[in-house]
Amino acid sequence: MSRSRRSSSASVSCRLEWRPSRWLCASLVALGLMAMVAVLASDLPAVLAWPGAIATLGLGWWQARAEWGRAPMYWVFPGPGQVASVDGMPVESLRIQWRGVLAFLTWQEAGGQARRLSWWPDTLPAGVRRELRLATGNDQAARRARQMAP
Repeated sequence: MSRSRRSSSASVSCRLEWRPSRWLCASLVALGLMAMVAVLASDLPAVLAWPGAIATLGLGWWQARAEWGRAPMYWVFPGPGQVASVDGMPVESLRIQWRGVLAFLTWQEAGGQARRLSWWPDTLPAGVRRELRLATGNDQAARRARQMAP
């Protein structure tokens, strides 16, 4: 006879912190660099290409700095069918989407403003990712439905 406890997903709760991802910030800077190279490699005259290249690099850097400067958020997911909260405030219309190891969260604040964020693998380890899947009731596999009968 097994001594392991049976767990119930109805009482699953998850508390976690969202913070900016270093991977995302590095990706934004890399995209800015690639955009700069693409503008310089285009057929634009040099008079337009160099300011455009500098602008795309600056935009990538600015977006990375803005992402890195976002304040951490503390989330509580009490379980399926219950209201989640961020920084102690309840959220409406919570929706989580999974794309492999990336988690994308969208919600509405009390004032009706739509918000969104993403968890990357460097900020959401595998164990916590599983905990979040269980707490949000997302137990379906992230596969597309078959287009044809088997």
